[in-house]
Amino acid sequence: MPSFTPSPSSTPSLAPHKASTAAQSRNPVSLRLYKVLGTNFDDEATREALRTLSDLYATPSHGKGKAVQRGDDELDDDDEESRVRSKDATELPSGESAAHARRNLRKDMEQKLAEGSRHFLTAFGEVDQKLGELQKHVDAMHASLDDAEKQLQLTNEASSSLLEKAGNLRQERQEVEVKKSIVELFLARFALSEGEIEAITSRDVPLGQRFFGAMDRTERIRDDCRVLMAGEEGPTKAGLEIMSSTLSYLEQGYEKIARWCSYEFRQIGRDAHLEVTPTMREAVRRLRQRQELLTCALSELSQTRQASLLSSFLTALTRGGPSGLPRPIELHAHDPMRYIGDMLAWVHQAIAAEREFFESLFGLKADGRMVGSVRQFDDKSEEEDWIRELMDLAVGKLCVPLKESSIVSYKIANLLQFYLVTMRRTIGTDAILSKTLQEITEVAYKVFFDAVEALGRSLLRVPLDNSDPSLTPPISIIEHAQVLREIMNVYQSSLIGNEDEEKLISGFEHVLDIMVDPAIEMCTNTAEAKARAVSRWDMSVFVLNCLSYLLSVLEPFAFTVNKQKALQATMNERVVILTDEHYHDIMVDAGLYDIITVCDKWDRSEPLSYIPTVRPQELKSALQRFSVWLSGLEVVQSQRLSHLSVQRLHTTIHQAALERMAQGYKVICDEVRKPENKYEAASTLLGSERPFGQVHLLWQIFGLEEKD
Repeated sequence: MPSFTPSPSSTPSLAPHKASTAAQSRNPVSLRLYKVLGTNFDDEATREALRTLSDLYATPSHGKGKAVQRGDDELDDDDEESRVRSKDATELPSGESAAHARRNLRKDMEQKLAEGSRHFLTAFGEVDQKLGELQKHVDAMHASLDDAEKQLQLTNEASSSLLEKAGNLRQERQEVEVKKSIVELFLARFALSEGEIEAITSRDVPLGQRFFGAMDRTERIRDDCRVLMAGEEGPTKAGLEIMSSTLSYLEQGYEKIARWCSYEFRQIGRDAHLEVTPTMREAVRRLRQRQELLTCALSELSQTRQASLLSSFLTALTRGGPSGLPRPIELHAHDPMRYIGDMLAWVHQAIAAEREFFESLFGLKADGRMVGSVRQFDDKSEEEDWIRELMDLAVGKLCVPLKESSIVSYKIANLLQFYLVTMRRTIGTDAILSKTLQEITEVAYKVFFDAVEALGRSLLRVPLDNSDPSLTPPISIIEHAQVLREIMNVYQSSLIGNEDEEKLISGFEHVLDIMVDPAIEMCTNTAEAKARAVSRWDMSVFVLNCLSYLLSVLEPFAFTVNKQKALQATMNERVVILTDEHYHDIMVDAGLYDIITVCDKWDRSEPLSYIPTVRPQELKSALQRFSVWLSGLEVVQSQRLSHLSVQRLHTTIHQAALERMAQGYKVICDEVRKPENKYEAASTLLGSERPFGQVHLLWQIFGLEEKD
């Protein structure tokens, strides 16, 4: 609708119409018109409403087309029906348009509202479609979110368990770290490091500060461990293991010290100039904790010092010092006082040097004693005992050159005897020289016999070593027999050759008595003592071996025939004893000893088969055992008799025992076959096992000739 603005020319004059105003005031059109005319169109909302109606009912004009077109453009292009209706309304004439607007305003407005509603419905349909699609996406998103939430919940649950485990592991790790630190501290306190173990056990690490430090550390660990093990709960497993391992390392360390000391002692024992290093002194001090190892090491030192001192003494006697200075002591042998004085002075000097060496070795300080003053021997310390023993052993060999041996004294006595006989034949018995030689010869023989008797007494004082299981003659017997052999060689070489047999034998009989008898007594007495102290030690075999050895020493010399007979008689007695023992042993091993004992002691008051030991069942078991024994090696050679040094004795004793066994088997077979002994099927009982009751077959098995 076009905007309407009243102009002044069109406004009627109010004066002429005052009379008719009252009449028209009741006219609705007038009232409506005046109401419209009196309306204020300055209100923006009213103006906007009028513009909307003007646009809706615009008249067709070229000037207004753009306005109409603008209104059409504001409509939706897709709504053709709305565009057609709008076109029809706008194409009406202005008068008709106003009338049309007055008549159809509500309808048009409703249509317009309906079109707008349809437009909104269409738009909202698309929106609803999009919203539906959006809802689907939202539902899908919700489903995904639900799945994600479920997955997250599961993940949270899994994560919570993992977190819980991680927390537990973290706590356990902290506990383990604490325990680890405790264990590390414990091991640092109670365990040796790899370097310390290597220092103790490795041969590549020499004795020194590193080694001794490792040993001290091991000792401290053991001391600390003893304190831990002294609790109320008693020793722990860890404590016992620590004590065991450290003890093993300590033993290896002490063995290493012992090996090192033995080697060093062998080297230092050969040197004329003795020097003790701090390492050696420390090694000896520590080795005193193991007396057996120290004893072995010092034995090496003692042996090498003995040999070294003896060699040096003999060199001083015969060769002198370097380049002949000082001169040999034996050059003054014509002067007995100087000769003996020089020898004893050398020995005294050697003893002083040995004493100084051993004091330095054991770390003893000087006692402040003046040279030549009397030494006090009341010191009971262990070091003094070691020093005295070692010095005694070291200078013991020096006694040999200082005194004449029994062999030398016997040679001198025989030489004097030879010249005594020669002078008697030359100048007579009553000559002064003959009498002088007679006196000197008697003194020489007295010295010889005294020396030989001393040898015999010293031999009787030598005990057998209980730790030695050997059945061969001991070293003391062998050395004693060697001296006897040399004396017999001297006696044989001193013979002229025209002596009769009786005089030849009697001239050496006293020597044999005082040399052989102590040896025999030593073998028997000490063997009996050792047999009582040591179980399963064969005294009979040992004594026969010793007697056989002594007999072998005497056999090459004809003037020992009487002593050989006496020695052989003693051996025969021992052979009988050993034969009885061997017969007893093989009968026990064969299972026949109890049966033959019953047969020998049976008083025949009742049948033999009634005696429990020889009932048929027991007899059958014994014969089975005897059959098994016959298949063994004991029939050919006895393990016990194999230790005899003379094979002839082995054969003699074994065959004699087998002969007695065959005779005993014959006695058993004869008694079983007798009817009065009441053995049922005696032949079957004896014939069930080898040798099937046939005595001659047993002799064949033994390889012996059957004897009645």
